[in-house]
Amino acid sequence: MALTIGVDVGGTKIAFGVVDENGGILERGLRHSPAGDPEKMALTIADVVNELAARHEVEAVGIGAAGFVDETRSVIRFAPNLAWREEPLRMKVGELVGLPVVVENDANAMAWGEYRYGAGRGESHVVCVTVGTGIGGGIVLGGDLYRGRWGMGAELGHMQTVPGGRPCGCGNNGCWERYASGSSLLAEAKENAEADPAAATHLLRLGGSVEGIRGEHVTEAARLGDRAALDAFESLAGWLAQGLADLAAILDPGCFILGGGVSGAADLFADRVRDEFAARLTGRGHRPLADIRVAEMGPSAGLVGAGDLARLR
Repeated sequence: MALTIGVDVGGTKIAFGVVDENGGILERGLRHSPAGDPEKMALTIADVVNELAARHEVEAVGIGAAGFVDETRSVIRFAPNLAWREEPLRMKVGELVGLPVVVENDANAMAWGEYRYGAGRGESHVVCVTVGTGIGGGIVLGGDLYRGRWGMGAELGHMQTVPGGRPCGCGNNGCWERYASGSSLLAEAKENAEADPAAATHLLRLGGSVEGIRGEHVTEAARLGDRAALDAFESLAGWLAQGLADLAAILDPGCFILGGGVSGAADLFADRVRDEFAARLTGRGHRPLADIRVAEMGPSAGLVGAGDLARLR
């Protein structure tokens, strides 16, 4: 059975594992991510690959990285949370490990993992939306991962949903992720608590103050019936549904998969997203409805997807 190594690089940690042809992980581990030092990052990735390769017969390495990856799957053009600028990561790691290496955007890798082995099984047209601090995305069309002409496609979070709206870290205003991400959920819950403290008793108890409210407090308070937290989730659901309806008008997928950290609270908003999506869809009533599913693979999707894409290089 052909084995590969999948590596999922984030701003704080590196997850890695040996991946088999069925999406199983034979061995896995975590390392601290030296996010501010590109040379140390390449060395750290190479170290974990060499350790695993010494114990398993592997044929290739796939690296999922949070950033803009070029069309050759070699160079990271820019990474907002890592010190990568025009970084030739494929070459650096390949020279250190002596194996074929491919580099993928981390959301692409996660989407591929879910398409192959998770919530997207059986579908040929899948759009994966990762809802976390921001919004990431991955698109599979006709069984092929869509990367775009320059390798930078599926940056779904930066569709400009509200012209002249909230400023975004990308430099534009009104991006989808400024209204439908974990960050926007938290910001809205805080605004609600400040505007109506009587509706935010659980939020304020958990946070100690408006400033002390954190993301996990919003979820916990909503499950306790806190109106301010529930209203924030309702707003999140509406914005998510609008973005999915817009994407459906363009891509017409068989299913959407909601992943990322906020998907852990899907019981609080997924049904409303489905209802709002159906109400906002172009041509509603005269076309099939795409399924809206919750990701199944959790944090394993990225490294499994990266490893599988290395096999299919």
